[in-house]
Amino acid sequence: MADDFLKSAGLPEELWETIAKEKQNIVVRAVKRRWGKYVTIVEGFDKSVDAKKISKDLKQKLACGGTFKEGRIELQGDHRKHVGKLLETLGFSKESIDVK
Repeated sequence: MADDFLKSAGLPEELWETIAKEKQNIVVRAVKRRWGKYVTIVEGFDKSVDAKKISKDLKQKLACGGTFKEGRIELQGDHRKHVGKLLETLGFSKESIDVK
């Protein structure tokens, strides 16, 4: 939907992802799994953003394992303190990130 609007507006493709990142509503939360292990879940990405690439960048910068499935990023460990700041460096606005 956002892509159709951006295409009809005549904006260059290079700006599409930048504009889409500003309009996201991202939720970062930690869930306790089996045996007391924590998993940080980052969700709320629009289809116009390459969340799989963002997942790869987060895993590299946090030096942790994780996966991208069902439209959300799962990182091994409790990384809530760091994920918000890293998403800001990747171009997301501070107001669009909700850390719980």
